[in-house]
Amino acid sequence: MSSHIPSKNSIVHSGVISKITGSSVFVALEQNIHCESCRAKAACGISESNTKEVEIINCNDSFKINEHVKVVLKRALGFKAVFWAYILPFILMFSTLIIASNFLKEWIAGILSLLILVPYYLTLYFFKSTIKSAFKMSILKS
Repeated sequence: MSSHIPSKNSIVHSGVISKITGSSVFVALEQNIHCESCRAKAACGISESNTKEVEIINCNDSFKINEHVKVVLKRALGFKAVFWAYILPFILMFSTLIIASNFLKEWIAGILSLLILVPYYLTLYFFKSTIKSAFKMSILKS
């Protein structure tokens, strides 16, 4: 069991362990009743469907499949995730559009501003192990 105790600076979701492979634990998150009143639900992918599955690196705790757990994420990491997934790509795309429209035709600038996202998301893909280690989630037994 992780020593992380949920507080007001944490986001907590209930879930059930669906798969255990090596040092990873996969948790199927249940729809949280608190999602309806959350101000960040539009940016959070968890509120969009009934269940989502997340991978959590286990720190030698013993868990069983179908065990009910709570997944805890620091609120600051949630904001960091929103920045990397939504805000920075928008800034890249918009600034590329503004700069390129000064030098190129409008339709070329539009295509270039969309194509700038390809290397951005490829970079995120290649650094996914680093990103996974930066966004650590904790598991608490229910």
